[in-house]
Amino acid sequence: MLTLALLVVSTTSHAADTLPERIENPAFWKLVETLSEESGTFQSDNLLSNETDFPYIMAELQRMAKSEGVFLGVGPEQSFNYIAALHPKMAFIIDIRRQNMLEHLMYKALFELSPDRASFVSRLFSRRQPEGLSGEATAAEIFEAFADVPAESALFQKNLADIEKVLIESRHFPISSDDRAYIEKVYDAFREFGPLINYNSAGGVGTRRFMPSYSELMTAVDFKGQEWSYLASEASYETVRNLENRNLIVPVTGDFGGSRAIRGVGQYLKDHAAMVSAFYTSNVEGYLFQGGDRQGNPNGGARRFYENVATLPLDDSSTFIRWVPGFSRNSGTISIVLAPMQATIDDFHEGRFTGVDLSQGNGFGYGLTFRNNVPAQRSIWVARLRILFYSSWALMGFLIRYFIWGSARTERFSSPRRILSSLAWGAGGFALALILGSLSRV
Repeated sequence: MLTLALLVVSTTSHAADTLPERIENPAFWKLVETLSEESGTFQSDNLLSNETDFPYIMAELQRMAKSEGVFLGVGPEQSFNYIAALHPKMAFIIDIRRQNMLEHLMYKALFELSPDRASFVSRLFSRRQPEGLSGEATAAEIFEAFADVPAESALFQKNLADIEKVLIESRHFPISSDDRAYIEKVYDAFREFGPLINYNSAGGVGTRRFMPSYSELMTAVDFKGQEWSYLASEASYETVRNLENRNLIVPVTGDFGGSRAIRGVGQYLKDHAAMVSAFYTSNVEGYLFQGGDRQGNPNGGARRFYENVATLPLDDSSTFIRWVPGFSRNSGTISIVLAPMQATIDDFHEGRFTGVDLSQGNGFGYGLTFRNNVPAQRSIWVARLRILFYSSWALMGFLIRYFIWGSARTERFSSPRRILSSLAWGAGGFALALILGSLSRV
């Protein structure tokens, strides 16, 4: 019995993760360097997200993905929102641009320098903190307080010096002069545009007419009016700040279809018996399918990406978080979708999941039809009802002209003029329905 008990304890101990409570500065930098690949290129130098629908899936994400696991993400600030919701033990941010890693180092220093949200926003945008902001303030109240506060050059210079001091003197990260120059460039963009900075402010190439500002991203709410950004509450902010202070958010330069970054993270997690809780990919998966077949493209390719993901320690709760272009709340759909990671890999290898499934035109996207997401399913039915509404107006226009108006004019039923005119009335009815539908959503 004693031998059996010891065996059970040993097995349980081996199964429990051994992720560090804190990573020392030299080990952190070594992890960044050893996991990183050569810097690649992207179509734009995006400094922030343009995805406002993340609050709508947060409650479902918390049900699907386990907390206390390991989070993987991409891009600048948007990963903080998911980290705040999932409370992972550790996070890795993998982006093809080295510039993204440097922006995360800037954020890292700002988190360390800022004990609360108001001071963080003040430093991020080089604007003096307004008086009277309490820890109970919502993100909307914080950004409203900063709305008319001007940037200050002296404050910018002081904060920049503090950022460099944290990274170089306190953390002892070997940051080159070129890296320092880029961090200054990024930080200056936040100073220049302030809380109204958006995806296009400093080199973005987005074509969407609506490009949300930082303020709009941080104050976005779900169906119930609840904020979900990392600045929504002091508790959410502290979740991210605490991980940053302990070097447990690791920014990595890596291609999703590359040979080192994702696989290196996977090996690190296996060495520590840790499990991936979620992987936020934004719309990168769509880029990886470009080029037609599964043999890859300049960014590594979908096949190599899913082969890389297969090396991560996954379970049934490990969840992809993706942004699908073309989705819009105005059309009754949600742009952020969720999907089980292991099932996605299996479906890809069996040919059931392709790049077509990452577009709105195919059943509203793989994630929406794959998971049981109540808000998203509600959106699908809203979209279907709208299609039925538009179609009924088109049919009504056709029938009125063909049977009523046409009959009054004693035209023959098979008259080409009667048919063409009725089709035109149908098109007019459809157009009128579109106008009425758009007015109802204003």
